[in-house]
Amino acid sequence: MDSPFDVLGVDPDADEATVLRAYRRRVKETHPDQGGSTAEFKRVQEAYGAIQAGDASSTDVPAAEDINTGGGPGPKGNGAKPGGAPPGQGSTAAQDAVRMEYLDYEVAVEHGWEIDDDDLFERAAEADLDPDYYGRLLIQPGETILEAAEERGFSWPYACRGGACANCAVAVVDGAVEMPRNHVLSTEMVEEAIRLSCISKPASDQLKVVFNVKELPGLKELRLPAQQFR
Repeated sequence: MDSPFDVLGVDPDADEATVLRAYRRRVKETHPDQGGSTAEFKRVQEAYGAIQAGDASSTDVPAAEDINTGGGPGPKGNGAKPGGAPPGQGSTAAQDAVRMEYLDYEVAVEHGWEIDDDDLFERAAEADLDPDYYGRLLIQPGETILEAAEERGFSWPYACRGGACANCAVAVVDGAVEMPRNHVLSTEMVEEAIRLSCISKPASDQLKVVFNVKELPGLKELRLPAQQFR
């Protein structure tokens, strides 16, 4: 077994910023969507979780072949799903299909609309936009926001699929979303209802989200190379 620091490839006395950079690099290297191993990807997540929890000195991470990756690693079995929840967020995701209304941020900008406009979605509904940019879809129980979009044929931005970058970020305009963990978004971003669609699930029966917000201030530097973008 390796220590969490060995798994991330950092020294035990590395500062928080160095550990985070190493985590993001290892997530990219090991993610199944990038050609990596589901078991190794899970090792990286467990290692970072142990360091964040202050348990790294007494914790060893099992070898990849000893890690159970059951449960299906992401949509159509192609990516790992992290678990766990931050303080104050329990498992409250909606159990029935959730109706989500969505809008592309770039289209909103082209029309001069702001995310915090009270009538944002009313304007979008009246603008006769292509379904790729505005519309409604159902999120089935157990699906993340990103999975739901992909299963219905949409191609939304993402990269790591493990909550380690901001490529897939969305702004939640209405409704509640459960994000089981957060290693990249600042407190201010979370308070402004920015969520990572690759790991977030609905926690209300209706949602309104603006996707493709990766160009918002503060999110650019949290992005990974757009290898998986259309």
